[in-house]
Amino acid sequence: MNEYKSRRDRLIAAMPKNSIAVLFGANGNIRNGDTEFPFRQNSDFLYLTGFDEPNAIAIIESGENSGFTIFCQEKDSNREQWEGKRMGPNNFKDIGALNGFSISSFNEEIDNFLLNKERVYCHKNSNCHSEKILNEKIIELKKASARTNNSVPEEMYSVESILHEMRLFKSDVEIKIIKDACKISASAHKRAMQRVSPEIYEYQLEAEYIHEFMINGSKTCAYPSIVGGGKNACILHYSENSEILKDGDLVLVDAGCEFKGYASDITRTFPVNGKFSKSQEAIYEIVLEANKECIKTVKIGSKPSDTEDRAISIITQGLIDLKLLSGDLNELIEKKLYCDFYMHRVGHWMGLDVHDVGSYGTKGIWREYEPGMITTIEPGIYIKEGLKGVPSEYLNIGIRIEDDVLVTNREPKILTSDVPKEIKEIEILMSA
Repeated sequence: MNEYKSRRDRLIAAMPKNSIAVLFGANGNIRNGDTEFPFRQNSDFLYLTGFDEPNAIAIIESGENSGFTIFCQEKDSNREQWEGKRMGPNNFKDIGALNGFSISSFNEEIDNFLLNKERVYCHKNSNCHSEKILNEKIIELKKASARTNNSVPEEMYSVESILHEMRLFKSDVEIKIIKDACKISASAHKRAMQRVSPEIYEYQLEAEYIHEFMINGSKTCAYPSIVGGGKNACILHYSENSEILKDGDLVLVDAGCEFKGYASDITRTFPVNGKFSKSQEAIYEIVLEANKECIKTVKIGSKPSDTEDRAISIITQGLIDLKLLSGDLNELIEKKLYCDFYMHRVGHWMGLDVHDVGSYGTKGIWREYEPGMITTIEPGIYIKEGLKGVPSEYLNIGIRIEDDVLVTNREPKILTSDVPKEIKEIEILMSA
C-alpha cells in the first residue's frame, strides 16, 4: 500500500494546489455471446491505486484535501456468487483511500470535486472516454454556476504528461517484480528449447511456454506469443502459431509472461532439430553481435538513438560481409537499404505495458538513458522469400534475439541472461 501512496504523492506534488486528477479504470469486455475476455486493469489506474476490479474511477486531489477517493461497484451477494468478491465502497480504507462511493453515484458526486478547482487532469488519448464524460460535466456545471460565486476549470490537462514520465522510472519494488517476470519467462524459453522437435505444431510449442508461466505463478502472457517456424519467422507480428515445425528450420519465439501486472519480453531463435546449419549460423552471429554490442550502449551518457545506430551499423556490415548487400556502408545506411532485412527499431521501454509509456525525447532531441529505465534490445534479420539477389540457402531465415535491460549507475543489467543465446550454449541445452 505504501508503494501506491508514494506514487500518488508524486503525482500530487506535480499538480498545482487545489487540482484533481480523474482516472477511469478498465471495464469488462465481451468476447462473444455473454462471455467476457479476462479482465485487465488500465495500467495507469493500476499503477496509482493497485485496485484490480472493473468499473471503477479514482479521483486524486492536491491541496488541503490531498489524497484519493475511489468510486467502485457496490457489494452484491448475488453478483459476487457468480463473479467473485468485490471490495465495495465502504471498505475504501483497504486500499488507502480517504473516501469511497458507489460507482453509480459518480455523476452526482463529481460536481463537488470539480467546482472551484484550479485544474482538472484526465486521460486525453483517443482511446479513453473520460475526457468526453468530464467535458460534458464541465459544460453542465458552467451553465449551472453562471450566476453564482463558484468557478469551473476552463480546460482539462493531460495526466499522461506527468504520469507516464513517472512510470518510465521503475522503483525497487517494480524492478523486483520485473526481474521475477523475466526469470519465469527465461525458464519457459529453456523448457521450449529442450522440448521442441520436428513435426510438432507451433501452438504445441507455445503450450510449453504457457505451462511454464502458470506453474511459476503467472496466469497470463504479456502479449500474444509469436512462435514462427521457417518462413513464419519473417513475419514480425506472426501470431497464428498454426503450422508444423519442420526439420532443418529455425523457430523464432517471442514470448514473455505478465507477473503481478508487469511484463517481460524475450525472443530467442533456435533450430527445430537442435543443430544450426552453416547459413543459419552466419545470420545468427550477425544478430547476436548486434544484440551484445547494443546492450553495452544502455548506460548513462548514451541515448536510444546511439543504440539504434549501433544495431544498424552492425547488421548492415554483416550483410555486406555475406554479400547480401553491396556498396559503401555509410551510403547503404543513408539510403536505408538495410530495411529489406531489418525494418523495426532495436528496442522499447518495458514495464506495466510491454511497449511501455515514457518519451524517447522531445523536439527532435533524444533523451539520455537514466537509472531505473528498462528497455528491450531486439535486433533482427528477416530474409523473406522473393528478395532479389539472395542465395537460396538464406531465404526464409528470420532471426531475432531480445533481452530486457535495466539502466543502472554502472553497467547495464541484463534481466534475461538466464536464457542461452550463444549458438553452442543453445545446442548443448537442446541436446541435454
